[in-house]
Amino acid sequence: MASAPSPATTPAAAAVYVAAVPLRGPKGPAQALMSAGYSLGLWDLQHFMVLLRPDPARAQALVFDFQPRDPEDALAAFAVLSRREIPGVVRRRTLRRVPDTRCWLVGHHRSGGGDGAAAAVLAADAFTARWPTDLVVGRHDCRDFTNGLVEELTGEKRVLDALRSSAANDQSV
Repeated sequence: MASAPSPATTPAAAAVYVAAVPLRGPKGPAQALMSAGYSLGLWDLQHFMVLLRPDPARAQALVFDFQPRDPEDALAAFAVLSRREIPGVVRRRTLRRVPDTRCWLVGHHRSGGGDGAAAAVLAADAFTARWPTDLVVGRHDCRDFTNGLVEELTGEKRVLDALRSSAANDQSV
């Protein structure tokens, strides 16, 4: 009879984070306004993304986000303001480490065994592959993408609402 795997041999579940960065926009006053809003912590002037740290022994993380195809285009900014549909893009890239600020650990991948790190990355890649890329701010944007991917990976629903309310109550998440 096989024994249960010991904690030392069980693959660690990939850590899932949510990070916020300033919104990007056309250079000039619009970009300055967005950066100021981010600095002041205005929730609606932040771009949200999901970070996946597959291996707890390594600082490296994968970043998944959804944004306008050209966020610095003036016509895209106008479409965003008027809440019209614009072309979006889902991006995946690598960071050397998880940021120290405006980044919250929201859970761990709920993989039921096997190589936890690979399962988490495969789940994130599958989610992003089927994500519709027509972006409409307030209806289908980075917040919806972040909430959806976190739910897919951890089971946690509407994580941004929880983060926002804890930030409003000045609590750490």
